[in-house]
Amino acid sequence: MESSSSVTTSSAIQTSSGSEENLMEQRKRKRMLSNRESARRSRMKKQKLLDDLTAQVNQLKKENSEIVTSVSITTQHYLAVEAENSVLRAQLDELSHRLQSLNDIIGFLDNTNGVCPNPLTGPESDDFLVNQMNMNMFHMMNQPLMASSDALLY
Repeated sequence: MESSSSVTTSSAIQTSSGSEENLMEQRKRKRMLSNRESARRSRMKKQKLLDDLTAQVNQLKKENSEIVTSVSITTQHYLAVEAENSVLRAQLDELSHRLQSLNDIIGFLDNTNGVCPNPLTGPESDDFLVNQMNMNMFHMMNQPLMASSDALLY
C-alpha cells in the first residue's frame, strides 16, 4: 500500500508541480505581454513627443523667417529715411547759406538806401550802366527764391 500511496503522492506532487509551472508560465506570459504593451505605449509616447517637437521647430523656423524678413524691410526703410534725411540736411545747409547771403544783401541795401554806391567818379555817375546795375539788383531782390532738389545733388 505504501507503494500505491507513494505513487499517488508523487503523482499529486507532479500534478501540483505541473500546475505551478503552468501558473508560472501564465504569469510569465502575462508579464511579457504587459511589458510589450508598456514598451509600445512608451514608444508611442516618445514618437508623439518627437512629432510635437518637430512641429514646434518648424513653427519657430517659420516665425524666425518672418522676423528676419521684417527686420530686413525695416532696415531698408531706415536706410531710405536716413538717405532722405541726409539730403534734407544738405538742402537745409544750402538754403540757410542762401538765406544768410540774401540777408547780407538786404542789410547792405538798407544801409545804402536801396542804391548801390557808384564805383565810378565824376560825370559818369549818372551813366546808363550804373542805373542798369541798380535795376538788376532791384529785380534780383524781388525774385522768389526757388529751391530744387536737383540743384543739391552731389
